[in-house]
Amino acid sequence: MNPYITALLLFGLVLGTSITASSSHWLLAWMGLEINTLAIIPLMAQNHHPRAIEATTKYFLTQATAAATLLFASVTNAWLTGQWDITLMTHPVPTAMITLALALKLGLAPLHTWLPEVLQGLTLTTGLILSTWQKLAPFALLLQMPNPSQKLLIFLGLASTLVGGWGGLNQTQLRKILAYSSIAHLGWMLLIIQFAPSLTLLALLTYLIMTTATFLTLKNNKATNINTLASSWAKAPLLTAATPLLLLSLGGLPPMTGFLPKWLILQELTKQQLPVTAVLAALTALLSLYFYLRLCYAMTLTMPPNNVAGTGLWRLPTFNPTLLLATSTPAAILLLPLSPAITAIMNL
Repeated sequence: MNPYITALLLFGLVLGTSITASSSHWLLAWMGLEINTLAIIPLMAQNHHPRAIEATTKYFLTQATAAATLLFASVTNAWLTGQWDITLMTHPVPTAMITLALALKLGLAPLHTWLPEVLQGLTLTTGLILSTWQKLAPFALLLQMPNPSQKLLIFLGLASTLVGGWGGLNQTQLRKILAYSSIAHLGWMLLIIQFAPSLTLLALLTYLIMTTATFLTLKNNKATNINTLASSWAKAPLLTAATPLLLLSLGGLPPMTGFLPKWLILQELTKQQLPVTAVLAALTALLSLYFYLRLCYAMTLTMPPNNVAGTGLWRLPTFNPTLLLATSTPAAILLLPLSPAITAIMNL
């Protein structure tokens, strides 16, 4: 793709998210979401492969459905209450409709079925954008809504953590595994969004760091399924040594960074007199941890089905930008000792 066109599309992504995050009017927020969707569609379809075109079509139809539902709910709220302001949502029916529309945009269970299929048809770079940047605008709207249904959010959160763990168990494609990982992490954020918005932002920030590091690691190894992870040590030995720690951090295992948001979320849920919800969320995290351990096993304890001399690269890549990978990987593993400072900054 022409670099000028790529720069224009990336500018559209930033512009759409910025408009949605900074607006207090539902029409402006809807317009920002539409700009965001229209900017990423050419990036998704740039390969001209039937699988990429299929994924782009599924993504467009899903996002169009969610945007239409959000617009209908906001018009209904204006008709019932006379208010277009996001922070003045008072009627429960349009509030629930908008919550479900944003859940469809994010890919939360039970509205999640499009996300693994779409992510499987994309390149790892576009999949990284879809799994990180595209989550910001809907979350900005969820954080601004004043009176979302507590039972609906808890149901969506628990369903997402369960489906995100259960759905990834039988997968061999890494992009589908990361899609279910995304669903599970977003479920954790939705559980706590009504009680501690700053904690939701912390969980979102750590998710962005860990997911960025994981996608860049797979892109560096040119890995798309579990079997290709076996030859990672011949391509990047140091990165292969750090990747199991990164995957365990995604699973929320101490003492890695991923343990921090899960620990604080469980603590906040027990403070809010929701011990059953906390226990169920913690149990569903074990499901996710299982398929992360599968990836660790495939990467570190298995050998590729050929001789050792054949696993090395015969041609080194000429240009391999690793600055973002070199910064996100240590951050995804080593930030837990800084948790008091991080929580103090998030509560300012």
